[in-house]
Amino acid sequence: MKKKSPAPQAPAGTLSDIHIVPATPDRWEAFETLMGPKGGVGGCWCMLWRQSPKQQAALKGDGNRKAIKAIFDGPQPPGLLAFDGSEPVAWMSVAPRAAFVRLEKSRVLAPVDAAPVWSISCFLIKRSHRRMGLAVSLLQAAKALVADHGGAILEGYPVEPRKDPYPSAYAWTGIAESFRRAGFEEVARRSQTRPVMRYFLKPDDGGRERHAP
Repeated sequence: MKKKSPAPQAPAGTLSDIHIVPATPDRWEAFETLMGPKGGVGGCWCMLWRQSPKQQAALKGDGNRKAIKAIFDGPQPPGLLAFDGSEPVAWMSVAPRAAFVRLEKSRVLAPVDAAPVWSISCFLIKRSHRRMGLAVSLLQAAKALVADHGGAILEGYPVEPRKDPYPSAYAWTGIAESFRRAGFEEVARRSQTRPVMRYFLKPDDGGRERHAP
């Protein structure tokens, strides 16, 4: 039997059609819609970095959905949502590094120094809206979110692909070039393909002031 072709996707708009907002409790349903019935990848619900491997396995699926819902209902947005009109098309997880307990166990992504940082742990961009610069827009919006909460340093852990195109399934922490385009700079690299990149919202130890480009 001939395999059916996938249904065509609606064409994406342009970046001028996109608006990015904090992931507040009233936007929970939009987040659920974007994550889909499987809860992102393997029932993660973007809780991977917030849990130990044991917790992640135990809560896979609905347990993770309830866990991230509780964070949504808390005092601090767990990230950003991007909308094309009324349609949710992208998500970025951003929070103080301490929220992402699994980072502490990573040799490659271990703390660079003792400075308090906010971490960008994950992107989810709808297939129809990839390769249009949306990741850069999310990174720019993250600067404002972190500044509004008094943060001084925004940190990310993107991949540096050796080939293009790079499988999106492995690029959920972002692509290094997107971070560079948003004004981030590399501060450490313990693996050939995994730089640690920062944006300084306030003067760093050398007195250099960072401004959004």
